[in-house]
Amino acid sequence: MTCELNAAEILERITDGFFSIDNDWNFTYINNAASNLLFRSREDLIGKNIWIEFPEAVELIFYKMYHKAMSEQVSVTFDTYFPPLKTWFDVRAYPSQNGLSVFFQDITARKQLVLKNEQHYKSLFENHPDAVFSFDLDGKYLSVNSAMEDLLGYTSNEFLNLSYVPLVEEKHIEQTNQYFNIAATGLTQTYETVALHKSGKHVPVSVTNIPIVVDKEIVGVYGIAKNLSRQKESDEMLIRSEKLTVVGELSASIAHEIRNPLTSLKGFMQLLRGSVNSLPQYFDIMTDEISRIESITSELLLHAKPQAHNFKDEDIHSILMQVVTLLNSQALMNNVNIIVKDEIHPIIRCISNQIKQVLINVVKNAIESMPNGGELNIHIDQTSEHEISIQIVDEGCGIPDEFLSNVGLPFYTTKEKGTGLGMLTTLKIIEAHGGKMDIVSEVGKGTEITVFLPVS
Repeated sequence: MTCELNAAEILERITDGFFSIDNDWNFTYINNAASNLLFRSREDLIGKNIWIEFPEAVELIFYKMYHKAMSEQVSVTFDTYFPPLKTWFDVRAYPSQNGLSVFFQDITARKQLVLKNEQHYKSLFENHPDAVFSFDLDGKYLSVNSAMEDLLGYTSNEFLNLSYVPLVEEKHIEQTNQYFNIAATGLTQTYETVALHKSGKHVPVSVTNIPIVVDKEIVGVYGIAKNLSRQKESDEMLIRSEKLTVVGELSASIAHEIRNPLTSLKGFMQLLRGSVNSLPQYFDIMTDEISRIESITSELLLHAKPQAHNFKDEDIHSILMQVVTLLNSQALMNNVNIIVKDEIHPIIRCISNQIKQVLINVVKNAIESMPNGGELNIHIDQTSEHEISIQIVDEGCGIPDEFLSNVGLPFYTTKEKGTGLGMLTTLKIIEAHGGKMDIVSEVGKGTEITVFLPVS
């Protein structure tokens, strides 16, 4: 009897709510803490059926877990939210032959703090500007944020059916696997690789893999990926700029050293040609080669010497027709038909001789790309209120993809006797005029070059 009283005293003094129910689910005992937590008096509940007094619990986890404890005679532990009381409970139920003993606590404040922290982490995950994602230990996606969807073009549901392997460029798969496996052992890894966009485009990325640790056990890997496309473009532009700077400095010295003796040589060649009658073809070849060297030094000087920017309003149609007239004889010799379509005559602010040089270089290249003849279409169009385009489309041999990125580099050319300086000059002039140039080419079908220039 004393033991029973002591047990009852203990149950009344503990801060946990406690109640017991018999095998018919009727309350047999309720302590003071349980009465306070449930906002019901003992007299209201003793002898009453738990499911009748709390019908909302039938549709919740309470019903399932209490029946599991009773039927299987096993203890159960769970936490859940009880909407009628707007309270989170931590529940422990222990079965016996006579029924069920239940201890429970109000953990609402603690749960709200946990949920708040989870929302913070979820917000960090979802709103991070870089792509954030998680894998299981087999490399299958468990979650991705919206930045990851934007990076590779797949939806979150599509990612959840994939592993990272098919989304990595083939030559980088082995190295990426190594980094992932090391991260899965507990060591954070940072590396660069190339991912594959849903469209097939290659995307350079910097990736950090971080192990996911739960209860001191690694259960997966987090990933953060940063798109390096713009950085790579900036690096390439910087390298290109440095090369152009070197070309300018080199051009000045080369042109200075070569041009003066060339002038003397050319003069003496003309004197000799008039006085010597034997083997005149040698003089023709030598004169042509000296003229070629002279033209190279002139192009070099264009990059080395600051150009006077005497911009004027000019009719681009008039400039284009001068170029067509100039190159028409070469086109006829190559059996090339030049077709000009320009319904408009826009006025642009430019240095006419320089724009003429641009058109000569581009049209001349197009003609030379069609040794067997063809059509060369030139179209002037007004792309916007502030910009016009000059589209030059040939039916020539085309430019391989691996060479397109090198167009405009000094001394890079596919021509046997070319220097690569013509296209370099072209790009520099267009840039000085605030314009740009796009090149689209397909081997065996031709090349389309579009020059964009601001209108006056």
